[in-house]
Amino acid sequence: MFSVFVRQRVLIGQVAKRDVVSRYKGSYLGIVWSLVTPLLMLCVYGFVFTVLFKQSGNSSWPDSSKLDFPLTLFCGLIAYNVFAEVISRAPVLVTSNPNYVKKVRFPLEILAIAALYTALVNGGFGLAILLVGWIALHHSISSTIWLSPLMLLPLCIFTLGLAWLLSSLGVFIRDVMHPVGVLVQVMLFMSAVFYPLSILRNPLELKLIKLNPLVTMIDNLRRTLIWGMQPNWTWWGIAMAGSLVVMLLGYYWFMSSCKAFADVI
Repeated sequence: MFSVFVRQRVLIGQVAKRDVVSRYKGSYLGIVWSLVTPLLMLCVYGFVFTVLFKQSGNSSWPDSSKLDFPLTLFCGLIAYNVFAEVISRAPVLVTSNPNYVKKVRFPLEILAIAALYTALVNGGFGLAILLVGWIALHHSISSTIWLSPLMLLPLCIFTLGLAWLLSSLGVFIRDVMHPVGVLVQVMLFMSAVFYPLSILRNPLELKLIKLNPLVTMIDNLRRTLIWGMQPNWTWWGIAMAGSLVVMLLGYYWFMSSCKAFADVI
């Protein structure tokens, strides 16, 4: 499985590049929308949660001033959007590329990897805006920022495993895309994107919400990327182990079922 990333690296890059280019083909601003969109969303979420809901003064996030709050929220959204973009597309990754299945010999397993690369590129633009905003506000960067790519690793592995599983299921069960869309929306509110974990006073509630792997992944990303804190290594290890299991199972399922794709499509 891991050799796919090396053997097909050129093809993965080409497919991801085509995906990014085709997304903005024909628009006047082109790829500039990748910067404009997250910037607009940062402004909207900042206005809603710090002005309308007046959450900034009541937040238990570190350094939760009126301007820190939307940046902290935006950090969680960057990680969540990587997951949401890939998982939302996963059920139709194979069915939307029938030529790759029927007419050419193509390593279909790289479609999910290319989708993840595309999501990471889009997330990178949001990350650049976040860092510029944080530096402008605090005139410094986190001392643990170098750990943030490591905190994203479980998220990428977990997302890729689910993408392989869902893209295979989407070939045989076309209805799977509908519950997946609902699940992605539910995960937005169950992943502690809009609120700190400290508001959960009941230990049982905290344990239950941490069953969602995105919760600890987002929390650790915030710790290292903007707060200058050490990650929770115990939960990182648990998330990493669980994500590897999901990745291996997803890959095994995809490779076992891909032989029947041409007959179904």
